[in-house]
Order: sequence, then C-alpha cells, then structure tokens
Amino acid sequence: MTDVEPVSTVWNKTQETIVCYAPTMITTNGVWQGDNPLDFSLPLFILQLTLVVVTTRILVFFLKPLRQPRVISEILGGVLLGPSVLGRNKTFAETIFPMRSVMVLETMANVGLLYFLFLVGVEMDISVIRRTGKRALFIAVVGMILPFLVSLCFSFVIRSEHTVHKGTVTIFLGVALSVTAFPVLARILAELKLINSELGRLAMSSALVNDICAWVLLAFAIALAENETASLASLWVILSSVAFVVFCIFIVRPAISWVVRRTPEGETFSEFYICLILTGVMISGFITDSIGTHSVFGAFVFGLVIPNGPLGVTLIEKLEDFVSGLLLPLFFAMSGLKTDISSINKASTWGILTLVIILGTAGKVAGTMIVTLFYKMPLLDGVALGLLMNTKGLVEMIVLNVGKDQKVLDDQAFAIMVIVAVVMTGIITPIVTTVYKPARRCIAYKRRTIQRTKLDYELRVLVCIHTPRNVPTIINLLEASNPTKKSPMCVYVLHLVELTGRTSAMLIVHNTRTSGRPALNRTQAQSDHIINAFENYEQHNSCVSVQPLTAISPYSTMHEDICNLAEDKRVAFIIIPFHKQQTVDGGMEPTNPAFRTVNQNVLANAPCSVGILVDRGLTGSTRLSANDVSHQIVVLFFGGPDDREALAYAWRMSEHAGVTLTVIRFIPGHGTAQPVRVSHSNSDELTALPIGTNIDMDHQLDMELINEFRIHKAHDESIFYTEKVVNNGEETVAAIRAMDNVHDLFIVGRGQGSFSPLTAGLTDWSECPELGAIGDLLASSDFAATVSVLVVQQFVGAGPVGEDVSSPTTPSALDDPFSNEELINRRSTTKDPSMDQPICDA
Repeated sequence: MTDVEPVSTVWNKTQETIVCYAPTMITTNGVWQGDNPLDFSLPLFILQLTLVVVTTRILVFFLKPLRQPRVISEILGGVLLGPSVLGRNKTFAETIFPMRSVMVLETMANVGLLYFLFLVGVEMDISVIRRTGKRALFIAVVGMILPFLVSLCFSFVIRSEHTVHKGTVTIFLGVALSVTAFPVLARILAELKLINSELGRLAMSSALVNDICAWVLLAFAIALAENETASLASLWVILSSVAFVVFCIFIVRPAISWVVRRTPEGETFSEFYICLILTGVMISGFITDSIGTHSVFGAFVFGLVIPNGPLGVTLIEKLEDFVSGLLLPLFFAMSGLKTDISSINKASTWGILTLVIILGTAGKVAGTMIVTLFYKMPLLDGVALGLLMNTKGLVEMIVLNVGKDQKVLDDQAFAIMVIVAVVMTGIITPIVTTVYKPARRCIAYKRRTIQRTKLDYELRVLVCIHTPRNVPTIINLLEASNPTKKSPMCVYVLHLVELTGRTSAMLIVHNTRTSGRPALNRTQAQSDHIINAFENYEQHNSCVSVQPLTAISPYSTMHEDICNLAEDKRVAFIIIPFHKQQTVDGGMEPTNPAFRTVNQNVLANAPCSVGILVDRGLTGSTRLSANDVSHQIVVLFFGGPDDREALAYAWRMSEHAGVTLTVIRFIPGHGTAQPVRVSHSNSDELTALPIGTNIDMDHQLDMELINEFRIHKAHDESIFYTEKVVNNGEETVAAIRAMDNVHDLFIVGRGQGSFSPLTAGLTDWSECPELGAIGDLLASSDFAATVSVLVVQQFVGAGPVGEDVSSPTTPSALDDPFSNEELINRRSTTKDPSMDQPICDA
C-alpha cells in the first residue's frame, strides 16, 4: 500500500476521509489467480458504469409513458444506487461503490461533462440570440429576477456552519432556481407538439438567453466561492476568464476557420486536425480550472468558437453518441449518489422544501407572465410559458455539484436542491398538458380530395420527406401534376425527423438561418438540401408556392404532426414515401421499418386523401422546365372510391402537355361474382357488408366518372382508354404483367372500399397490405417492370360511401366527397347515354 490520498466520499457526512490505495492495482490477474476483480480499479469502474447505464435505461423505459425527460431518469438512477436507497445497505455500498472508487468515477464523469459541454457549445448558434427579439430577452431576464429573490430568502434559511459566505450561497441558489435547461425544454416541447408553435419558439429563444446568463453567473459564483476571502483574487479570476474568452474569439476561432478553409468542400477533415481540436478541449478545461473557474466553462467557450458547418458535423458525429449515451449519465448518477435524502430529517425541512418548489415555480411563472401580459399575449400562454421555463437539467446540476465541492452547500442543502430540480422538471409536462390546451381551428373545408378540387382551384399538397433521396421523384411528380396560373399548386414540404435526445435535432426547428450559411449538423444539412431543392423548383415554376416545415416526433406519434398539419393547412392530398427503396439490382429493400408504421397511421387518420409513392425514379433526374417533362402514366381502374381518386389525379396530370395517359379499366366477365361492399376501415382486415343500394351507387359513381372523363378527353390524342375483361385474380395479374414496359408511373387505388373478385386471392400473399392488392403487386421485388407506383386512398369521412357525416370532429355531409346525390346530380348534366354500354378495345 503506497501513497495516501484524501478522497471526498459520497457515503459519509464527513467531508474528508483518509483512504489508502495502491496505484498499481489497476487490472486483475484473474479470478484463477485468487484475485477479486472488485479490488481493482478498472474492473470495478466497468461494473459501476454498466450498473449506472442499465439502471438509468430501465428508469427511462418506465418513465417514458409519463413523458419524463431522460435527465430525470439519470438523476433518479443515481439516487436509487446512492445512500438514499440501495446505498443504505453497507455491504452493497462498500462492495460496489467503495470510497476508493469515487475519485475514478468523479474523474470520468467530469471528462464526459467536459466533452458534452463542448458539444453543446458547438451546436449552439450565438446569432440566434441576436434574432430572438426584445420579447424573448425580457422573458429570460425578468424570469430570472423573481427566482433570485426567492433564493435570497432561502439562503438565510439553509445556512449552516458549512456555508461560509452568504452572498455566494445566494448566487449559487439563484442560478440553480432561475436557470432553464435548453436541451430538456426542447425535448418537452417536441413531445407536447409545441416545438413548431409560436409559444415553442419563444420558449426556446428565452431558454437560450437564459442559458448564456446562467453561464456568466456561474463563472462569477465559482470565482467568489474559491476566493471569497480575497476580493482581489476574485477580481483576477474574473479578468483572467474574460481574457480567455477574448483569446478564444480572436485567436482560436480564426485559426480553426483557417483549418476549415484549407479542407476542400466535400472532403473529410484530417485525423490530425480532429485530434488537435479534441486536445484543445482538454487544454481549455485545464486553463479555466487553473485560473479559478470550472473546467467545463473552458470547454463550453471552446465549443462556441467552432464555426458552424462540416467541422461541427464531424465532431458531433464522432463524439455525441459515446459522450451523451455513456459518459454523461455518470455525471447525473454521481449527483444522485451524493444525494442523501435521509439528511432531510425534520418536518420543518420538508416544509421548507415544499415552499421552495412552490415559490421557485411561482416566481418563474409570475416573472414570465409580467412580460407576456405587457406584450398582450393570452393569459394561458403566459402561464404555460412560465411553467416551461422552470425546466431544469444540466446547468443546475453543474451549479449544485460545484457548490457542494466548494463547500458552499452542505449535504442537506444539496439534497433539497436536487429534489427541487427533479420535482420542478417532472411536473412540467403534466401541468402544461392540463393547463395549456390551444383551441384547434377546426375549419370545415370541402376540398379534402383531389376529386372534389376543381381544375380552376388551387391544389394544396402536403409532401412528406424522410431523406433527400425522395426529393427528385416527388418534384417530378408535382411538376407532372400540371400547376398553372388558373390552377396553382401550394406545396407544404414536411421534413420528418425522429425525436431523439439530441439537442442538435431540436435546433433545426428553432434556427431560422439565412440561405447559404453552413449546416449545424447532419439533420440540418439534409433539411437544407431538401428545402433548397424545392425552393429551386419554386423559382423555375411561377405557379407553385413552396412552404418548408420540419416535424420532429417519435415515429409512433409522427402521424399526428402530419395529419394535424394537413388539417390546419386544408390540404387535399398527402404524398408520403414508401418504406422501401430500390436497390442496384432492381429489388426493393426496407430503409427503416418505422417508416411503414408512420404510413399505416397516416392512412388510418388522415383528414384528406393520401398517396404512398413507391419511388423507382421518374424519368431520371429532376426536371425544372415544364418543356422537358415527358411522362408515360397508366391508371389501373377497378372501381371504388380509391380508384376514382386515382383517376381524378391522373385527369389533372393529363392536362400537362408532356404527359401521356393510359387508363385501363378492368371489367368482370359474365360468369364472375358480383363485388361485395366492405367498410372503409382503418385496419387491414375488411368486414363484408350486405349487398344493397350502396353497391349500385358505388358502381354508378364509377360509371359517371368514367363517362365524364371519356367525354372531356374524347379528342385528346395523348389519352388512351382501354377496357380488359378478366374473371379472377390470376387473369388480372397476367393482364398487368403483359403490359408494355414503357411507362414511368402507375397510379392505382388502394382498393379498400370493396372486395372485388378481380383481385381475389392477391391479398393472401401480400407483403404490404397498406398498398392494397394491386399496389402491393406493382411494388413487389418480383414485378418485372421497375416503374414508380403511386397508391391512392381517397378520404371518405367517418362512414361508408354515401353516409351522412355530421360529427363536429369530422366533415359534414357537404364536406363528404362522396355525398352521392349531389355528385350524381352535378354530373348528370354531362352524361352521355351512348357511353353506358362497356366498350372493350381489341
């Protein structure tokens, strides 16, 4: 045994304990040599890290249904493993978390914290703060003043023999109570579906300003805490910190910018530069720790001076998963391990704890409401914004840990403030969900389908994009939809991003950057690529207006964002990519199984018609000039509402000069059984209904649309109409496979409105029932023609065709696109009796 070192322990209330340890006992010789792995530092650390990660992940799983942010699970995991719960067992505490291991745990936790704060600095865009406006600035500042007053009163109550300087305690507690955790807030806003709202943007802007103020106050508090007896030393600490910031801005940032300029666009940064920057993080932490401020302050400032762009993307990709997923939970767990709830042993102390939670939350809410009322915002908006600004997280934990390490806070005060942070953050989501219920503007609109949208009206389309790979085919499809001055097209481009724990994903919504500035991360780069492509298309077509948007949600609830946006924007058609993409050999492979779940949920809940696009290319690259468009499009018509919607869309496309349309109508033979009417259910299973007037009405609607189409297109040489008589599913497949392989796009109905004998048996081997029998056939890998397919489902309201829908949450009878009497009466004036008989081309 050599070298005696003082080690700060999390188990005893004594602040310093003398522990003997052997520095050579790092790795074990093995259990077969008689060594206990837990007596050696490396195996013990691996076990501790594994235990912390597993415990926090289990808590994340159980708290996820309650919409609790991950930081709550990580802190509670530490509390569970610490002296408050499992640590009360001395055998567990001395075996798994002995005092000699605390130094290693603390060191690794601070290394993880160091690099995480560096990544936060890399991801943060200071220019956002300049664009937040006075309202966000006032909310951030005024929202910090009242919690500071609460902390001033609280500091007098919790002072003990360990709290040497009253003013330092006030600053630490003031920062802890008044700070807003931007990463945690962003995730809560996304889960509440508020991140794209005006309230969400205002909250994120205010949180950014609040975070910067908190960092400045933290540096000031650390300087006072470490040099509280020497005012001159504190002054030197502050001046040195300012000098470090100036050095980073005027020396380090230009040097890194020079490195970025030396690296050609599209090439990866050399390993030497990446290693140099990662070393710079540690050097910055060492400098700021040496001058008297915390090491994380140096890492954060160093991250701020990294220019946004490819370098930042590279650093985030290399570090984020490892740091935030593995090392950062150690820091929160250490905070929990230091928390001894049993130190709060008096009823009066618990009363003080409750009072602090109430006053701290109320102070933040009151300060925020003062500003919101001044700007004449609704009262509930002010309350919700104030509650959201109470979100706690990383910065507060840093403040409390530094305060405990500097002996500004004792065990009891530390435990109280950790509980305050957990409770205040944990109650945000339930209270905001209860208090803030923005009234949805359920404006009824009739044109929920393409069939109901007249050719001289604006067509509103919502396009959903997962990756830039979907963009060229969708733009070609939109161009083929024939936007004209008489019938313009409004396209809402929605980039779908999965909600993760990353702050960078949230910033792409908030960061309203001007065109030409580099991307913040890979997700932002993809979003920029998508937006630029559609804006370029908009510039080349004066009849198209494009509005880009981003939806960040878990895949399980992403359809809610899509459907809500479709209803708010009153669109008639949603286009969403198929979950499979074409491979080099012409096959189809899944890109992400979660995409399929999104598609199924959209089909089940959409307030308008939906089209699933199986992307196999559409005449190659994107065509930006209308004169360059040349498409061979074919519609397979079997009958039913979905097929009518498919034909209505193709009708619109046929108006384009470069589109050649072929309509193939499949007719049952004389010996074929009659179709059975089924419910237009959201599930894959269809329930047969008795044959009656609905079947006749459905067939009559099919005939009306076909006849009207043939009358209007009788003299159009680019339109070809063919009827094929088939008797069963096998003949239908044979007829489709026999078609010429010269087409660019198949448009088919999903076919969920009726069970046709012409498709009987095709669903038995269906891989993707959401495409319907014919759509699944055309999208399968064994289909000979590698042609793009658009599978269309028509919106039919809440009930079967012809049913009067009058529920306030669904379209009324006038909104129902299949209000049969109105539709038949409207078309009867153009009906040609001579076309009632089927016409079969040879």
